[in-house]
Amino acid sequence: MSLEALITFIIASTLLTLAPGPDNIFVLTQSALYGRRSGILITLGLCTGLIVHTSSVALGVAAIFMVSVTAFTLLKLVGAAYLLFLAWSAFRASVNRIDDKEQELPDATTLYRRGIIMNLSNPKVAIFFLAFLPQFADPSAGNMTGQLFLLGLIFIIIALVMFIAIACMAGIIADLLKTSERAQLLLNRMAGLIFIGLALRLATTSR
Repeated sequence: MSLEALITFIIASTLLTLAPGPDNIFVLTQSALYGRRSGILITLGLCTGLIVHTSSVALGVAAIFMVSVTAFTLLKLVGAAYLLFLAWSAFRASVNRIDDKEQELPDATTLYRRGIIMNLSNPKVAIFFLAFLPQFADPSAGNMTGQLFLLGLIFIIIALVMFIAIACMAGIIADLLKTSERAQLLLNRMAGLIFIGLALRLATTSR
């Protein structure tokens, strides 16, 4: 891979991770609800999902979602159902949820797993990687699998940095909201609406 292609890939990846989408909106919302630590744990889960997508593309598995309408539809419906579950949980959340960290906040494993499920249940991520990564690989350089793994790793590192930055900024908002029960209630309702919107967007998306 030429230096020019690598720089172009890094710039494109940075812009893509900052563009509003299900993953970074998810990090933003959860961080605002539960604090920056929760957002970072979810980010680690999301990036773990990206490792799976990178491996799928490098090994050719993601092509299944390009040709199988059934596989694509099934996965996106599972993802939409999970987002609706999160919306339901947000609407039912009590107003003291943010303050009562020890008893109320999801544990680290739950938050990490939530990030993985969110990422893996979106088939468009696999298709995006399948369309995006090969554009920057050079067949004449040989070992396409290795090149795709490298590109995926670079993208994951960029996403990790950008999403953690989003989590930290949203965590500041959460700190400011801790003393206001009304603000907490409003934030939970807003999170629920965002999750519903993401679910509808995912359920109605096409390849």
